[in-house]
Amino acid sequence: MSALAVAALAALGGVGAVARHLTVFEVAERSDGSFPLGTLAVNLAGSLLVGVLLGAGVTGTTLTLLAGGLLGSYTTFSAWMADSDGLAREHRPQAATVNIFLSLFAGLAAIIIGRALGGLL
Repeated sequence: MSALAVAALAALGGVGAVARHLTVFEVAERSDGSFPLGTLAVNLAGSLLVGVLLGAGVTGTTLTLLAGGLLGSYTTFSAWMADSDGLAREHRPQAATVNIFLSLFAGLAAIIIGRALGGLL
């Protein structure tokens, strides 16, 4: 990977991280805050978009930049787990379980749907 591609990867990672932060807080402001909908939203949207890239046949450096840099920093496994842990610590094991499995299975569905959509491009 060229130095320019590495710089682009870092820049897109920064853009994705800021977009995640803004999206999570915007969703939180619009919901009652009892469930981590913002984290769920970014992870599902990111999964869908990665699926679109894969379905559209995007490969190589372009895939690395978009899926690894931009969308990799937009989605967040650690926030998903921290949100789930927070729900469990609040003595809300059912909400924690829903968060884990909804994110997991809906994320997989989003990738599959995204691949199908990307294949139409």
